[in-house]
Amino acid sequence: MTCYDRRDLGLLLLRLGTGGVLAAHGAQKLFGWFGGHGLEGTGQFMESVGYAPGKASATAAGLAEAGGGTLLALGLATPAAGAAAAGGMAGAAAVHTPNGFFNQGGGYEYAATLGLTAAGLAITGPGRLSLDHALGHTVNRGWMVPAALGVTAAVTAVVVGLRNQRLRKREEGEQEALFE
Repeated sequence: MTCYDRRDLGLLLLRLGTGGVLAAHGAQKLFGWFGGHGLEGTGQFMESVGYAPGKASATAAGLAEAGGGTLLALGLATPAAGAAAAGGMAGAAAVHTPNGFFNQGGGYEYAATLGLTAAGLAITGPGRLSLDHALGHTVNRGWMVPAALGVTAAVTAVVVGLRNQRLRKREEGEQEALFE
């Protein structure tokens, strides 16, 4: 086995594992599969943690995870797939950040790991054992990597920023007056 064969096999395994986990999480949100709550329940949760409107936020998160994960696993449109999944995980990490780093305590470790892996795959590419390679990389061009990651970073910054504003306003409304 040559060095390139090992790299391609390693990227395939990384894509299948990461993409499969992301797709399953997205299916929980979208369809209620694998013990998930579907769009209604996930939408209520999203609203409770500051992502509004909740159902639209659940749909966007579910599509980023299920769509991005499936495309990553297939090695198709890898820059867009990895960027979408990374953006979704950045939104999830924002929810878990107040709990610290480690997943054991409800922290952002797991979301950050999935997001960074997805972003790494977007940058590295899918390898030769992929649909992108089989299709001549028509949806995996070099210029697509910074474009996909840049657009996703900008949209994610806006969405998380608006969420943070909602949470601050909610907290301000719940505080008691200092002076009466």
